Amino acid sequence: MLAGRASRISELVLDCEDPERLAAFWSAVLDYIELGREPAGGIEIGPASGFGGLQPTLILSPSTDPKPGKLPLHIEVNATDRDQDAELERLLALGARPADVGQTGDENWPVLQDPEGITPTSAS
Repeated sequence: MLAGRASRISELVLDCEDPERLAAFWSAVLDYIELGREPAGGIEIGPASGFGGLQPTLILSPSTDPKPGKLPLHIEVNATDRDQDAELERLLALGARPADVGQTGDENWPVLQDPEGITPTSAS
């Protein structure tokens, strides 16, 4: 292994039924903009600084077979300019829904799903 070399997550690809809807949702959640479109209908969103920075971009890829329910990937978001309750209210207004992934009820964060019920999200 080479010392001092590491990888970073540059993109996350989410299969979904409606890339437009989820691109709008995640853009509003993360303050991202549309960076590009793929010929097959995928939409890439990311920070205004574009691809290649510290924040990964998201590619919303059309699929007729997305996998709803608990996935090995979940996205944790943290409010940057408001408290948790205000952020929870904002995410719900954007179309997120409460999700049950086996919480005990003792957690100090809510678990949500995106509008398609695909990607569990913890709002810390």
